[in-house]
Amino acid sequence: MAEELRLVLKNFGKINPLKVEDYLSAGGYKSLEKARSMNPLEVVEVMKKSGLRGRGGAGFNTGQKWFFAHNIQADEKFVVCNADEGEPGTYKDRIIMENDPHIVLEGMAICGHAIGATQGYIYCRGEYPGVVDTLNTAIAQAKEKGLLGDFNIEVRMGAGAYVCGEETALIESIEGNRGEPRFRPPYPPVAGLWQKPTIVNNVETFANVAQIIEKGAEWFAGIGAKSFPGTKVLTLTGDINKKIFIEVPTDTTIKEVVFGFGGGIPDGKKFKAVQIGGTSGGFIPEEFIETTIDFDSMRKIEATLGSGAVFVIDETRDIVDVVTRIAKFFEHESCGKCAPCREGTMRVHLLMDRINDGKGSQADVALLKKLSRVMASACLCGLGQAAPTPVVTTINHFGMDYHAKVQ
Repeated sequence: MAEELRLVLKNFGKINPLKVEDYLSAGGYKSLEKARSMNPLEVVEVMKKSGLRGRGGAGFNTGQKWFFAHNIQADEKFVVCNADEGEPGTYKDRIIMENDPHIVLEGMAICGHAIGATQGYIYCRGEYPGVVDTLNTAIAQAKEKGLLGDFNIEVRMGAGAYVCGEETALIESIEGNRGEPRFRPPYPPVAGLWQKPTIVNNVETFANVAQIIEKGAEWFAGIGAKSFPGTKVLTLTGDINKKIFIEVPTDTTIKEVVFGFGGGIPDGKKFKAVQIGGTSGGFIPEEFIETTIDFDSMRKIEATLGSGAVFVIDETRDIVDVVTRIAKFFEHESCGKCAPCREGTMRVHLLMDRINDGKGSQADVALLKKLSRVMASACLCGLGQAAPTPVVTTINHFGMDYHAKVQ
């Protein structure tokens, strides 16, 4: 069985998150000092060579994103940490921020130096008031000791909108507007917060930065899968013996995660499917369980790594009913800005409801597949594009479950 490798969670349970002295004694903020002794472009190049890719779901090369913002001349730039952890079953960012907030602040400050920004924001979901208190305490302590230099960080709270996990909707929310995605391009590194160059990275992404600066790009690039190096924090929920969180190299297989770390399925029941990456992820059948969890391998089987949520269901679960509930969630969370998502999520839920109630037909299943193709290509943001994924993957892999319910 693969072993845990804690990089992001290296200080978990070892330091008091409310005492900056503990973080300093563990080597904290030395990477920021090292980064500030380097040319900003050198820092960007280290990040590019490390191969670190976004841990929030999109999987874009972090250093390349920083390079875009670094290269643009502007009177002001911003660094934004996306802590709007809205995926059901996901709590990795909360674990990081609750137990080691300074590792996130240090990563943000290093980014600020690399792109030439002096202002940062942490956008935290409204359901995490305790986390906000911890972050504010950490920021105040870092300021008091002058650890952040001229880099300032503020925490902003969301209001419970799932769509604000999308970076441009998050930016709109920080500006005080309704949380709705923007048309792109331009992308945030070119024109983001208040139309200034802005880097938006996930909590887990920033939590990797300090160690990459400390130990070098080659060290990080040598961990896990070659195309998606490093580790991934996963949260295990559903029909699984051990409902835990783990951090493992990205070349770990789904089987190792579910049956190794998770201890398999309770009560001697058989494995049916696993959904990885949150509610918008695809359902993975047993035939693909040897797939490694890295971003590219998951994409090859029509799945996603996403936020790292691992939701397991056993043989007794009605997968059509599960997906119907997911469809209801997306209908509720659609911001309504674009018609393909506003109308599409409603229609997907209506069709799933009809099929789940035993009143659907094969024509409804065919219509679901057609509607899903349209939404995947026509919706404005990732919410609408990914909303049909659970539907399509279950139709493809568990077609008999649908067939048993249609007339």
